[in-house]
Amino acid sequence: MRSALVIAAKDLRQRARDRSVYVFAIVAPLGLAAIFGFVFNPISDADFTATFAVANVDRGPLAAPLVDGVLGGLAEDGNVRLVEATSAEEATRLVEGDGERADQDVDAAIIIPAEFSARVQTGRPAELRVVQNVNSTLASTLALAIVQEYARQLDYVQGAVTTLGSLDPTRLADAAAIAQRAGATPSPVSVRDVSATVKQLDNTTFYTAGLASFFLFFTVTFGVNSLLEERHAGTLSRLLAAPLPKWSIVLGKAITSFGLGLVSMLILIVATSFILGADWGNPVGVALLVVAATASAIGVMAMVSALARTSEQGAVFTSIAAVVLGILGGTFFPISQAGGVLASLRFVAPHAWFLQGLGDLAGGSIGDTVPAIAALLGFAAVTSGIAVPLLQRRLNP
Repeated sequence: MRSALVIAAKDLRQRARDRSVYVFAIVAPLGLAAIFGFVFNPISDADFTATFAVANVDRGPLAAPLVDGVLGGLAEDGNVRLVEATSAEEATRLVEGDGERADQDVDAAIIIPAEFSARVQTGRPAELRVVQNVNSTLASTLALAIVQEYARQLDYVQGAVTTLGSLDPTRLADAAAIAQRAGATPSPVSVRDVSATVKQLDNTTFYTAGLASFFLFFTVTFGVNSLLEERHAGTLSRLLAAPLPKWSIVLGKAITSFGLGLVSMLILIVATSFILGADWGNPVGVALLVVAATASAIGVMAMVSALARTSEQGAVFTSIAAVVLGILGGTFFPISQAGGVLASLRFVAPHAWFLQGLGDLAGGSIGDTVPAIAALLGFAAVTSGIAVPLLQRRLNP
């Protein structure tokens, strides 16, 4: 074990003088994380506000709940800005951008025609109109959904009154009271927002963690490929001539890779937390995930490097593997949103498990990261079991 530590210490001192290590381990991931964060954060953090022109021509009792209740409540929350229009024609002109108030940037117009309340109360056909702005798809769709839901609720109330009247015609005199009670009855099905417990990383943390894991695989190759480099330079024969077991040489290279990987991840976690505002989560859970991810990176890269015959081949093979696995693991974009086979295929890469573990940690506890940690350690065990015999075979004269 002492000989392995001596080899690792020598390699680490050598790598400390190699500028390319700092580029791959710190500068590149930190710089790209900053760029990605500055580009995507303004988009994700932008406040959504829709502007609706409302033409309440009816002014009846059934128009007030829509204008003052539903739309007014959204306006108080700051999600919707209301612009009053005196007629349907004015509301339409606002959406089309014509007229004196064209600078309002209206996304949609909601028009309540005259006699709307009277028609609904007497069972005659009635309509609510929505004029959508073709340049504001999301906001205009929201306006249409609001009006459709309000009309659906009116249908429920009207259906309840009609049904009761058909069963007991004498109670139609109390139609107003019946309609009020029907409208106040809660819906049997509701949608509840549970976003406070969603296991999802914010944009800054996602891209920071993804890029850190992506370059982690490049960082550990400095230790893994050094075995081939020493063989090419002729210094490996000196190690083989020394009175030490062959496994200590392989272990020394693994310790070098492990040290470089851990130091790189530690610096990135601290730097991105203070500079970019990344929220990695519970330090203990993050530490366990980082250790497991580093071990899996060493195992995968060692297995790939063991297939190479020269140091040049080793650099090419490991670079290809790092890029392919990084993209497949979703380090540059949330590939899980693609769905289907691609979303499941990402778990063949350790990067996906690392990001999954951080997401579980963000919305849960350390115990939720156990599956991700187990998967990463499984990668490390399987690939190391394949790599060690192959690397030891490279030590033969």
